[in-house]
Amino acid sequence: MKDNTKLARSLSLPSVVVFGLAFMAITTVFSTYGIASQLSHGMVAGSYILALIVMLFTAYSYGQMAKEYPVAGSAYSYAQKAINPFVGFLVGWSILMDYLFIPMVNYLLFGIFFSAAIPEVPSQVWIIGLLILVTFVNIKGVKLAARANIIVIAISVLFILIFCILSIKSILEGTGTGIIFNIEPFFNSDESFSLIVAGAALLCFSFLGFDSVTAFSEETINPKKNIPRGLILVTLIGGFIFVVVSYLSHNVWPDYLSFSNPDSAAYEIIGLVGGNVLSTTFLVVTAFVAFGSATASLASASRVLFAMGRDGQLPEKFFGKLHTKYKTPVNNIILISCLSLSALFLSLTLVASFINFGAFFAFTFVNISVIVLFFRNKTDRSLKGISLYVVIPLIGALLDLWLLVNLDRYSLMLGIIWFVLGFGYLLFLTKGFRNKLPVIQYEESG
Repeated sequence: MKDNTKLARSLSLPSVVVFGLAFMAITTVFSTYGIASQLSHGMVAGSYILALIVMLFTAYSYGQMAKEYPVAGSAYSYAQKAINPFVGFLVGWSILMDYLFIPMVNYLLFGIFFSAAIPEVPSQVWIIGLLILVTFVNIKGVKLAARANIIVIAISVLFILIFCILSIKSILEGTGTGIIFNIEPFFNSDESFSLIVAGAALLCFSFLGFDSVTAFSEETINPKKNIPRGLILVTLIGGFIFVVVSYLSHNVWPDYLSFSNPDSAAYEIIGLVGGNVLSTTFLVVTAFVAFGSATASLASASRVLFAMGRDGQLPEKFFGKLHTKYKTPVNNIILISCLSLSALFLSLTLVASFINFGAFFAFTFVNISVIVLFFRNKTDRSLKGISLYVVIPLIGALLDLWLLVNLDRYSLMLGIIWFVLGFGYLLFLTKGFRNKLPVIQYEESG
């Protein structure tokens, strides 16, 4: 008899990669270019390469954990199963910070770019308009289908390709540096390497979502092989796109201090190489991607809060309640949307860095989980085994911590406050670790 409780394994490796790139939102490279350029003193491409290296180590560790636990794929469940439930809760609490703030980033970007295009309309109007629309869609329970993800990727890749072609044409015609081959976007001997590190700490934000492919473990053909491959491919493809776009952007507009507004610098660069037509196209792409990403991230965040409420880690009467008609976690959706109103007065730099704190913390423990599993389960104590399951994840954990401490002081302060609140709540929930922690029964792939 056919088991109706299991998802069909129908996703191939290319399908997994498409899902991962759609969650990553590859046009994010335009969103943070201006502030990253000023932070790194123009060495954005170099910062992206450093961020890519860090993410590849972490993607490797995610792949190892996906092999060990091919059904559930998240930093929370990996830390819970490999280390212990208390550590798992703190990792989940940190990731929750990402879930709560990622919708806000989309609203901010939407407001920034549309306000730059139509100055007569304040950014706050654009932000509130998109927020209301995304909240309404989530309450109604509409889900984005796989076909929509393919459309998002197709439109994003096409736009990036056109941008790159027009940028090369502009450079060859004498715009910006006037040269195609230039080392300065990667490294400038007159500047400190610490600036590249600071840029990388911010730009790891662009890679957030590479780990989303683990959510499709139950639907992927041969997940123990294809999920790890998918993680590496998504990270490499995304990193390649980010490096190329930032490299060309610097050569088109090398003076990183001359942007009218760093938050919307990409809009100025796009206008320079493609005029009003490309600028208008960029706004359409931004609207489509922002709506899709905000809808998906709000849906994910509300489900995580619902799962925590349902299983007693948050007050069940509020967080564990579903709408009687639509069967959606309406309280959580509205709560997150209210928190997202902070986009009306917070900066993109601060929000992106705040999200990175939670991500780096979780990434660190995914790497540590691989090491713990090795010493607990693995019988292979050869040099190869130690290299694959201790050395590589240890390097990944140290790199994640390195970038974590290089976040700006406000981001570190806010992140530490969030962590302390989570630790205090954990003490309350377990009565000083005397009681067992309720376990979240949350299936990401559903």
